Amino acid sequence: MADLPIPIRTLDWIAILVYLGGMVGIALHFARRNTSTEEYFVGGRSFAGWVIGLSMLGTIVSSSTFLALPAAAYALDWRQLSVNLALPFVAVLAVVVFIPLFRRGRMTSAFEYLGLRYGPVPRLYGTVSFIVMQVIRMAQVLFLVSLPLQFLTGAPLAAVIVAAGVFVAFYTIVGGIDAVIWTDVIQALVLIGGGLICAAYVVLALPGGFAQVIEVGVAHDKFSWGSFDWDLGRRTFWTVALLGVVNWLAIYGGDQNLVQRYVSARSLYEARKATIIYSAIALPMWAFFFFVGTSLFVFYQTFPNELSPGLEPDQVLPSFILSHIPAGVAGLVIAAIIAAAMSTLDSSLNAIATVTVVDLLKPFLAPGRSDRYYLGAARLTATLAAVLMIAGALVFAVLPKESMNDVSLIVTSIFGGCLMGLFMLGFFTRRVDGAAATIALILAIVFNLYLGLSALGGLPEGLAPPVHSYWTGFLVNALFVVLAYSISLVRRRPPTGLAGLTVWTMREPTGERI
Repeated sequence: MADLPIPIRTLDWIAILVYLGGMVGIALHFARRNTSTEEYFVGGRSFAGWVIGLSMLGTIVSSSTFLALPAAAYALDWRQLSVNLALPFVAVLAVVVFIPLFRRGRMTSAFEYLGLRYGPVPRLYGTVSFIVMQVIRMAQVLFLVSLPLQFLTGAPLAAVIVAAGVFVAFYTIVGGIDAVIWTDVIQALVLIGGGLICAAYVVLALPGGFAQVIEVGVAHDKFSWGSFDWDLGRRTFWTVALLGVVNWLAIYGGDQNLVQRYVSARSLYEARKATIIYSAIALPMWAFFFFVGTSLFVFYQTFPNELSPGLEPDQVLPSFILSHIPAGVAGLVIAAIIAAAMSTLDSSLNAIATVTVVDLLKPFLAPGRSDRYYLGAARLTATLAAVLMIAGALVFAVLPKESMNDVSLIVTSIFGGCLMGLFMLGFFTRRVDGAAATIALILAIVFNLYLGLSALGGLPEGLAPPVHSYWTGFLVNALFVVLAYSISLVRRRPPTGLAGLTVWTMREPTGERI
């Protein structure tokens, strides 16, 4: 880790503390409302579309947007943006199909749908998979955002991890989904504002301005989208773009963080409007942060002596902020970096509490209890998840970076492989029943393990499949879909009670206002 170029100034600290104080104030304001699980999980289903849309933006856009995307463009080019090109097309499916199905019957959890469509086993699989994946993801996000915060503050990394984790846990547990959504709205606005400030200061500092960014960027191939060869064994444009389809189908069609926003809107119309707002902003914003990274590259090509030696790519933007943006304004940008992580972590904590209560306690582990009991259990669950998040981040702090990649691969392969296929088959077929889905699920998990071991080098060369590890999720989902549908054809026992659960039997939820 390179030394800090200059310390954070007093005005910067004031801006940061004012922002953090505002987050605490929001949580305390909404704490008084949280007297039921309906309020704690979905805010009484009363949110306007623009609020939900900005909250989605804050939830999905993590610290990787503010730091990793500029770093990727600074060090390489724009090829990583191609994974997000499928978003507008999948968003259309969400508006037309996914949202009405999830809003049927006042659902709270995405996995309630799996229970209604297939029965308890797929529902349990989805719930446990989501919880495990979110805990690992939160630990990674907390660790990754703590690195630049340590760089900016000079504090010990462990102290930064604990302080950031405790802060996010506090306002999430106290304020419930109301605090999560409204803080996410503010965090999304701060994130966008911070990015605009950075871009403005970089471009205005260049003698040739915007035109120089384009000219030098093109000369150094910084706007490249990668190879367009049709080679699915390498990370070409087409490989990443196709994998983006799988990724966004999984997010829009079954990620609890988004589904919880769908059902928190006050009407079907508002839920659809929220998704359109988010989808219209997200892709241009990601492209904008790639532009910030390219602009930084051009700036330091023009003024090489301004670059502190030994900086890693993800430290270049924080270094520029403290070195070239005035005090106070830089504090707002640093707050945007913090906001990017907080908006991801708070949503995941609340989502874990929600699915634990709705999909584990109420139907299986502790049925028939009072709403007060479930509300207390939700807060306790969020607290335990926060402890695991902080512990996981501390573990990541002492692991080699390669180990983080290995953990991500294992978790995604084992616990996330079939979820997209489960939801898509549920939405678009009337034939696959719970038995067919459960049998196919077991076989696909075995295939998951096989591909995961292969990707990690745990199989002899002759037994390893000739495919790139990027295709693990796609292949597992494809196998699950083929097996489940084939088994249903053999069994010839189509499920019953599908009203409102598929595109072929879709009905507007009772009382919904279009």
